[in-house]
Amino acid sequence: MQDKKLKILLIEDDSIEIMKLHRTISSKGLNHSVIEAHNGVEALDILQNKETLPDLILLDLNMPKINGIEFLSILKADAILKYLPTIILTTSNNHKDVLECYKIGIAGYIIKPLKYDDYVDKIDRVLAYWSINELIRN
Repeated sequence: MQDKKLKILLIEDDSIEIMKLHRTISSKGLNHSVIEAHNGVEALDILQNKETLPDLILLDLNMPKINGIEFLSILKADAILKYLPTIILTTSNNHKDVLECYKIGIAGYIIKPLKYDDYVDKIDRVLAYWSINELIRN
C-alpha cells in the first residue's frame, strides 16, 4: 500500500524552521509538497482558492500580522476550511495556548524540540499518520 502524497501548508515566519521542514521531508525521502505562508494573512490568501486546498496545515502560533490562534478562529469559522486538519507546530508550551487551540478545533499540538533529530522524528511520525489517514473532503 502506498501512502498518500500530502500537500502541506506550512504557516511559519522563521526561515530556519521552514528550511528544517523541507530538509526533514527530503532526508526521509518523502514525496510531500510544501506550500509556504510567512503569516496568517498570506495563508488566508492561499486558502481562498478552494480548488487547491492543502491536505494538512502546520501552524506556528507566534507570527506577525495575525497570530496562530486568531488564524485558527478565522479558519474554523469558514464552512469549507474548518475541515482542514491543522497541527500546531510551535515553541510555546503555554497550557492556556494548548487548551485554547484544542477548544477551537485543532488536530494536534506539537512542541518543536530543540534537537534536530527529535524534530525529524516528530515530523516523520506526524506526516506518516496523516498520509494514511482518511482525510475528510467536502
